[in-house]
Amino acid sequence: MGLNTRIILHIMGLLLLCNGGFMLIAALVSGLYRDGATLGITVAAITTLFVGVSAMYFTRGHKKEVKRKEGYLIVTFGWVIMSVSGMLPYVFSGAVPGITNAFFETISGYTTTGASILDDIEALPEGLLLWRSLTHWIGGMGIIVLAIAILPLLGIGGMQLFAAEAPGPNTDKLHPRITDTAKRLWLIYFGYTVAETLLLKLAGMTFFDAVNHSLATLSTGGFSTKNASVAYWNDQPLIQYIIILFMFLAGSNFVLSYFAFKGKVQKIIQDEEFRFYAIFIFGFAILAAFVVFFKANVPVTEYHPMVFGEAESAFRHSLFQVIAVITTTGFVTADFTSWTPFLTVFFFGLMFLGGSAGSTSGGMKVMRHLLIIKNGLLEFKRTLHMNAVIPVRYNNKTVKEHIVYNIIGFFVLYMLLFIIGSLVLGALGLDFVSAIGGAASSLGNVGPAFGSLNPLSNFNGLPDLGKWWCCFLMLAGRLELFTVLIILTPYFWKRV
Repeated sequence: MGLNTRIILHIMGLLLLCNGGFMLIAALVSGLYRDGATLGITVAAITTLFVGVSAMYFTRGHKKEVKRKEGYLIVTFGWVIMSVSGMLPYVFSGAVPGITNAFFETISGYTTTGASILDDIEALPEGLLLWRSLTHWIGGMGIIVLAIAILPLLGIGGMQLFAAEAPGPNTDKLHPRITDTAKRLWLIYFGYTVAETLLLKLAGMTFFDAVNHSLATLSTGGFSTKNASVAYWNDQPLIQYIIILFMFLAGSNFVLSYFAFKGKVQKIIQDEEFRFYAIFIFGFAILAAFVVFFKANVPVTEYHPMVFGEAESAFRHSLFQVIAVITTTGFVTADFTSWTPFLTVFFFGLMFLGGSAGSTSGGMKVMRHLLIIKNGLLEFKRTLHMNAVIPVRYNNKTVKEHIVYNIIGFFVLYMLLFIIGSLVLGALGLDFVSAIGGAASSLGNVGPAFGSLNPLSNFNGLPDLGKWWCCFLMLAGRLELFTVLIILTPYFWKRV
């Protein structure tokens, strides 16, 4: 059986239409601000729409069946096509020099990584700043659809569990139709974005900054309109607490948000992943705050102490950075890599944690860590009771053996790709700390890294080959590894 290339191209065309539509919104804002980028963004939008319409027109009448191979190609090439077209506003406006830099900035947006090559973000025209944030938001929405509708069908990385919690054949499903499930989660995603925008505006942000930071927060992206990121508002703690709240929500399973709105709070409390997600965040934040308050050699002025003084500031900045790294949002209020050596290693470890399955966050996800730990502990029992059948249980349900193997395989691949990623960056001239930090950050879609890629710097100093390598790591990490890596195997292209 050959590939159904017509359906693949048709969906690519549909994605380009969506991309072009969002570009028109950015062009409109650019025109309102008279920022000089209107023509470039408009030409990019028209070009994208033209290619999208053409692709859909010439592939009409396609077989409406997406098999597993087509699914892998649609997901992977969909992100690549979106990134290629998404870089056109930067290229046509001349705001970002070079194809490499433009593509890096764009795929960093769509994968919600938030790593940037821009030295002066505030010099960027308003229309392009909005487009930059929109790439986050589009990518975040796409991940929700992937998690709900596509990845479970492909059997990717433990997402079958999430499928069982959401659209599967059980009493907990949101809605029997996958498309309706995705619509409901998108509505929550949009509602959260609007709510955060209004709250940030009321807290003192300009409307433009509030919109951009809401788009970046709910997608767990991390692009800011300010060079100093959220540290720009260090003297306005309320703004930072609002962002903390929505980072927490964005990093949790969106199905749980649906249950919350339906009044099914018990389902949230009973969810193992959510419990550990919350415990990890607040437990790690308290530990970091303790170290910052008593050990970190940080000037008091960096915290702008409010009513509660240094203790409140230490807790706020620690909570902000812990949740920003765990949810892979990547906003910063301070250079956490300079606090203490212990906290540097601590935050490096958090880059491998990730948020919840069914969220917009990157990383390995809390659910996978839980199941790997549970399976590891059960090996002690299995060693003592060789003939006993001792299954892994999650949310009081038995987890199928093949899912456990899938997750273990994902973990091995993730760590292997991290090691290879670090070696490549090291071979390109980065020092040890920068190489492992850049690889972990790119693969986990975190954003800020360590060494020369620390939160006060950016990725512009990387050689071009290093930028393209980080682009690959960002894409692989965002699409759950298997989706990207499987199409690089000879077996995938064999006719069966």
